[in-house]
Amino acid sequence: MPLMKQRDELKLVHIASTVWFILCVGYILILALRQAGANWLVVFSLSGHGVLILLVLVSLYLFAIFRGISSSQNVQVEHPLTSTRYYAGFYVTAPLLGSLAGFLGMIGVASVARFLTGIAMGTLGVTFFVWVVVDPALGLAELLLPASQKHRVRRLAKNKALKEQRQRDRENLLARALAKEDSARRGWHEALHPQAEALARLLTDEQADIELAEREAVGIGVDAWRTGGLTCMKELHNMAINLCRKESPKADVVDHITHWWDGIGNWRTTPLA
Repeated sequence: MPLMKQRDELKLVHIASTVWFILCVGYILILALRQAGANWLVVFSLSGHGVLILLVLVSLYLFAIFRGISSSQNVQVEHPLTSTRYYAGFYVTAPLLGSLAGFLGMIGVASVARFLTGIAMGTLGVTFFVWVVVDPALGLAELLLPASQKHRVRRLAKNKALKEQRQRDRENLLARALAKEDSARRGWHEALHPQAEALARLLTDEQADIELAEREAVGIGVDAWRTGGLTCMKELHNMAINLCRKESPKADVVDHITHWWDGIGNWRTTPLA
């Protein structure tokens, strides 16, 4: 039988057995409430909230179990028994086996209520014993085996090596990206020097026509955007401002470039507070 089909069947059986387990637990709770003297109105009001909580818990539980069934084959050496399909079948059918044990134990009982209670208690008892006692104990015993311990050490070491390799790959990728950007900036610094001088002249020339200056600056900004996007525009802007401050260290430089370039590519003017 294909492995995928076996997993699908285990999931379906587990859903059915879990639903049966919930029904048995609900029956026991309702029976306990009735025996304590609660009327049906109280029982139904409590059961509504209880059903919602149970649905959430069961959904989370089934998700964890399905993940466990699908990934248990990856550590067969560490779990030679609990990773087999036979044990998985025994695990997921524990509620059904418990109901069968309860049924056999109640043969001959005339009372229907006692008969159903025996089946429900058998389901609850066997399920609790298998899921809470037997399964953790077997998993711990498997991990204590020498072969399991050796495999676990090798697996953890391999996972650590893979994690470190991925970290090195990310660092190398980042270093290459930074080196590429730094190389591009050095190239831009040489190629954009004439445009930076032109922008600096537009900022410091008090006799220049404002509209003509803005039109020329927009053209320079568009060329910078086409050359290297927003990064290139920022580099050109910084170069122009630095030239202005270098040529006129005592004068206050009004940064009109920020407003002239507003809307070019990704360039946006920061609004004043």
